[in-house]
Amino acid sequence: MSREAHAGFCERRGVKLPPPTLRVVLVRGTRGQAEALKQQAAAALAPMGLRLSEAKTRICHIDEGFDFLGFRIQRHKKRGATKRYVYTYPAKKALLAVCAKIRALTRGSTNQPLAVLLDRINPILRGWTSYFKHGASKATFAYLGAFTWHRVLIWLRHKHKRVNWKLLRDRYLPRWRPTDGKAVLLNPAAVPVSRYHYRGQRIPSPWSAAGTGQP
Repeated sequence: MSREAHAGFCERRGVKLPPPTLRVVLVRGTRGQAEALKQQAAAALAPMGLRLSEAKTRICHIDEGFDFLGFRIQRHKKRGATKRYVYTYPAKKALLAVCAKIRALTRGSTNQPLAVLLDRINPILRGWTSYFKHGASKATFAYLGAFTWHRVLIWLRHKHKRVNWKLLRDRYLPRWRPTDGKAVLLNPAAVPVSRYHYRGQRIPSPWSAAGTGQP
């Protein structure tokens, strides 16, 4: 459990700061201890005029999992093993949000060249994958890549309704990647994933292990 809070401020005029966010994770302990910690956090915030949001504050087991800043944090068994590990991967809500952006860009507006469309899609894919590349995101990246590829192909078929598939493929799909001049559709599946190191029991805990009386 971290005892330090870090805050960054921008002094530029016109910048709207986000609402304060507090996250407390009880790595080992009972539900009663978690409830007590929640009350302590509420008491510490009160003198500053802040309060815990009832809608966004809840206590759950790590096996149940929870969403935080677009990530899904949950413990479950590793494939082919019996030991349980904590995994951090993109939440479904975050994936649905980026898919909605891609769908909106590839719906209509076929008067523009393919290069313009790719120049609008690629920054979205690049930013999204850069944010989530430190989790267990490989399968999600592959899904997002396939989804975007199909959406761009649907857009091309609507743009060139009288062009057959062979001509369309020869012109816009070299090596099966939608391409127009120097603009090439980014492949999220090719983004390298660098997982954070799991610290597990090395995280200090102020509570004793259940039934042992030892920290």
